[in-house]
Amino acid sequence: MTAAALLDTLRQTVGAAHVLTEGDLTAWEQDWRQRERGRALAVVRPADTAEVAAVVRACAASGTPIVPQGGNTGLSVGSTPDASGAAIVLSLARLNRVRALDPANLTLTVEAGCILQSVQQAAAQAGLLFPLSLAAEGSCTIGGNLATNAGGTQVVRYGNARELCLGLEVVTAQGEVWDGLSGLRKDNTGYDLRNLLIGSEGTLGIITAATMKLFPQPVARLTAWAAVPSMQAAVQLLMLAHRHLGAGLTGFEVMNQFSLSLVARHMPQLRVPFVGLADAPWCVLLENSDSESEEHARARFEHLMELAFEDGCVLDAVVAESIAQARELWHVRESIPLAQAQEGLNIKHDISVAASRIPDFVAHTDALLAREVPGARLVTFGHLGDGNLHYNVQAPEGGDAAAFLREQEPRVNELVYDAVAQHGGSFSAEHGVGRLKAQTLAHYKSPVALGMMRAVKAALDPQGILNPGCLLFK
Repeated sequence: MTAAALLDTLRQTVGAAHVLTEGDLTAWEQDWRQRERGRALAVVRPADTAEVAAVVRACAASGTPIVPQGGNTGLSVGSTPDASGAAIVLSLARLNRVRALDPANLTLTVEAGCILQSVQQAAAQAGLLFPLSLAAEGSCTIGGNLATNAGGTQVVRYGNARELCLGLEVVTAQGEVWDGLSGLRKDNTGYDLRNLLIGSEGTLGIITAATMKLFPQPVARLTAWAAVPSMQAAVQLLMLAHRHLGAGLTGFEVMNQFSLSLVARHMPQLRVPFVGLADAPWCVLLENSDSESEEHARARFEHLMELAFEDGCVLDAVVAESIAQARELWHVRESIPLAQAQEGLNIKHDISVAASRIPDFVAHTDALLAREVPGARLVTFGHLGDGNLHYNVQAPEGGDAAAFLREQEPRVNELVYDAVAQHGGSFSAEHGVGRLKAQTLAHYKSPVALGMMRAVKAALDPQGILNPGCLLFK
């Protein structure tokens, strides 16, 4: 089948208005960080699962590569076509319906193109909670969240997207539809296909719908911001929080002083607690969700802080007195990536290390970069509660940031990723591998694991048409 014949078939399948080949296709052909710009044969926008399956069957018949795409907010260039112009971008944006809500089973079934914020709102309207929360929640989609196994700020309590999913509907590489949308919490009937597809970044199948877990809304949420004397003290505070808050601990973020100074510099309208405090190189943002009452939550929080002060792992702290104050504190934390972008180009790392080993990792890697890359500024922040740090490297003050990236990024990545491996960690915690880190995966993943992954890929997508070049580097 020629490219022209394929496009005619696709127009008949989804409607000519939803097969885009001309005009400005930047929104689909360029990744969110603007690291890469590809070129698509067409952007195809099916309306439902049946149309997705028909599109895949047509592409399979012609051997045309398919790049599935949700909100295109990924940070690892996993949903961007290459420059060949041979692939279609399959946008799931029109599959945006809430199919079912089962309050007794605490589940919500939604299509892949549903915006994460819309899923949260659908749950809230039923008096329930969908806890997945990301900075991009106003534009990322649930299909993309599952394809990358997204994390966010509440993993410490609720887990990644994988832990929140009970079932999937998936279009295979052959254009068949697997209906696995069961809301069952127990189903031991063979291989766990759901978990295999989650995190596969569109390389094994195309997620079209999902059944997600819901939770009761907490009666009260309290947020605190604490200044701590070291990363070891932050880990000590985390241990205390686990011990005294239990499942009530729903957020535990850590930020170094330089990351907070960028927020204060570029967003002076925000009040940044304890910024510049000489004795506190780190600050922690923690959240306590309570099922009883605000009084109960506050009493437990205050008891935790008293113990933390006695142990010396907290130097100063503020507890939000209102929802508005809590939102302000979270806004400061969530503004770090934007403040860093305003400071200039930077080298980003999304790494995970066991929380107990993070102090050693940070001390070791900070010293290593100070020696090997003089003047580099470290923007370190992230989800300490689940061991995930965004260990980012900013160009030296007043230097040429573009030249710094061009000359130093490969070396910096090598130093950081080697240190991560030495500390038993992962170079990709929640952003996925995509095309950006496919070679990194090939270097750090064991040959046995890579062989198993390639065998699965060959079995489920023997033509290799699903997101080629993503995740597995040839």
